[in-house]
Amino acid sequence: MTEEENVELSGEGDSKVMGIWDHVEELGKSLKIVLYTFVISTVLLLILPGDLSFLSNFGNYQFLVAVILRMIKEHVLPPEVKLVGLGLTDPMELYAMASITFALAITFPVLAYRIYEFVNPALYRNERNAVYPFFTSFSILFLTGLTFGYLILAPYMIRAMLPFFSAVGAEMFIDIMGFYTLMLETTLLMGIFFTSPVFLVLLVKFGVISTKLITKNRKYLYGGLLIMTFFVTPDGGMVGNILLFFPMAILLEGGLLFASRYEKKEVSSRFNRFRRRTKCKFCGADISSDTVICPECGKSTK
Repeated sequence: MTEEENVELSGEGDSKVMGIWDHVEELGKSLKIVLYTFVISTVLLLILPGDLSFLSNFGNYQFLVAVILRMIKEHVLPPEVKLVGLGLTDPMELYAMASITFALAITFPVLAYRIYEFVNPALYRNERNAVYPFFTSFSILFLTGLTFGYLILAPYMIRAMLPFFSAVGAEMFIDIMGFYTLMLETTLLMGIFFTSPVFLVLLVKFGVISTKLITKNRKYLYGGLLIMTFFVTPDGGMVGNILLFFPMAILLEGGLLFASRYEKKEVSSRFNRFRRRTKCKFCGADISSDTVICPECGKSTK
């Protein structure tokens, strides 16, 4: 075995071994990047215009967040439903809450990337190449979850409640904080939940858990998943719970499928590394574990 192979197998690669304070410093750097991303995103969302019409008439200045909130209302609520502010500060609080929620959606992929970068020095060289498929898969699943929450789950939960207004003889006036909180929180949570297969694959890949452990306790996982849907969709009824449960179950099974493939590759890789490290019991030469005659000393290894 060459010195280069030994270095690669040891996981050190081109990096030196980091001490505890180096890790703390690197963690602090990662947290700063995430925090700066969140703060800058929030500030920009608070002040950015929704269009450029204000260039000709500044009185037409419309904030981007306000435009997005109106689009959400028009997409989800029928024209006969009216949004009302029950408190004097409700519109301002809603504006700030929406900006923070959108900033969290922007920051979450950055957080995932920094987590991967933080553990990167401990990975083998071939494992570091997985950062790109990891980030791509994470981004696709996150956007898919946001889309599912915004276009399907949250609108259904709200529209499922509207018939009860006429059933009890009430006018269709909805509190703006209640409406937008449900829309924004549900959409963001779906984006986060949909990324769970990526983290499942990583946990299996790094040997934290095994697919056997998950499959053995699958019924308990599904039970917990079903209970979780009742908390996430408290106003959606049984159909809303089903709308959330089945996609999450599919994601869990998909994550297990991909994780099992990574697990097999890791076992094979570890076995191959073990074979490369096998030495002749007579002369100590590096040989393959299935070698019968040592090419160095000519003695039988069996």
